[in-house]
Amino acid sequence: MTGILVIVVALGALMYLAYRGLSLLLLTPALAILAVLAAEGGPLLASYTQVFMQATGGFIIQYFPLFLLGAVFGKLMEASGSARVLADGIIRGLGPSRAILAVILSCAVMTYGGVSLFVVAFAVWPIASALFREAELPKVLIPATIALGAFTFTMTALPGTPAIQNAIPMPFFGTTPFAAPGLGILTGAMMLGLGWAWLERRARALGPGYGAKEEDAAEGKRDLPGLGVAAAPLVLVLALNLAFTFVLIPRMDTAYLALPEFGETDVGSVRGVWSIIAALTFASLALVALNWRRLAEGLGDTLDAGAKDSLKPIFNTASLVGFGAVIASLSAFGLIRDWVVTAGGDNPLISLAIGTSLLAGMTGSASGGMSIALSTLGETYLEMGVAAGIAPDLLHRVTAVATGGLDALPHNGAVITLLTICGLTHREAYRDIAMVAVVIPILALIVLVTLGTLFGSF
Repeated sequence: MTGILVIVVALGALMYLAYRGLSLLLLTPALAILAVLAAEGGPLLASYTQVFMQATGGFIIQYFPLFLLGAVFGKLMEASGSARVLADGIIRGLGPSRAILAVILSCAVMTYGGVSLFVVAFAVWPIASALFREAELPKVLIPATIALGAFTFTMTALPGTPAIQNAIPMPFFGTTPFAAPGLGILTGAMMLGLGWAWLERRARALGPGYGAKEEDAAEGKRDLPGLGVAAAPLVLVLALNLAFTFVLIPRMDTAYLALPEFGETDVGSVRGVWSIIAALTFASLALVALNWRRLAEGLGDTLDAGAKDSLKPIFNTASLVGFGAVIASLSAFGLIRDWVVTAGGDNPLISLAIGTSLLAGMTGSASGGMSIALSTLGETYLEMGVAAGIAPDLLHRVTAVATGGLDALPHNGAVITLLTICGLTHREAYRDIAMVAVVIPILALIVLVTLGTLFGSF
């Protein structure tokens, strides 16, 4: 019981202190080591070097190229004037009154096209900033607007989404990415509609004005690209990501990946990352080529700034992964895991929803919480579902949607990254993130479980 209390206190302290703005690079290892000391008395150094740092380093090894290239791409979009042109085009197309919706849909299109949510945050931030400034909307709503478009309905609900949260349940339930399409669309529409309504209401309550006087100065006359040139790099990211994922990489001879020097893996485990790396690289080169006259003079400084912008977000996120690994290594965590995955009584949908949600919240990771729940009792959930006449497709969709709620608590890596990119603190912007990425997705999950229980999968 003491170990469980220690874990709860450590998670509470992390969320509170992260909200207060303390550095995660110092906070996460300190709290992780204190949790080990209080719960089990050690070994402290081994927990730090062999658990915390191994998990932290593993995340950086796997995802640093995405953070680096995403930050560089976003900085090039900003420096070339492409972000400003796209913002102006969106305002003309939808009108200033639809600026929030425009940012939401921009994020949704990119994430549904397979672009990593971290990359989307980097790429859309300069567009959102220019768009909100032109429309005189509060800057503090930008993180929640991006989160709604990238972290919610396109990540968990919409059928066919390439997000990892939609892929993990497939081998456990024998399903496809298009599981329970009707329920997925309804759930996604609820997240989008309620989230958009909340943000519009908050914008009216806060009143007009970007709210960052140091950024309000007019840019003056610039040699800006045309709308087609400005949009081309974003289109390339989407098109090339799809092309590399489903056409080019599958046709490559990748048998060499089974060799020890390449990690004894297969193309399925690296295809997603390879596709994003290739797409961002070619899109960035195209962006520079199309805007050479505008970028040539300060290209080195722009690339350097983009590279530097990637460092703090990835180290913050990776340190949270390390913290989660240490907490998961404690013996008391096994007791919590065994309880949460069996909560909900005899209804496997309720049990699955509660267990996955709580584990996602505890680990600060949607995919992490889902992996723990399914690897522990995935087969049991399937057997319970079959016995209760519940289609595996419905189990799949409930599992995916359940990850997108408590995962976005203040200690979540994507939340920390998003706030860092936008230059805002938890105190300034997290309230609205919590509403659109935590509260509303949980409400949508309740509706999904209710409809699934009453009508089954459709």
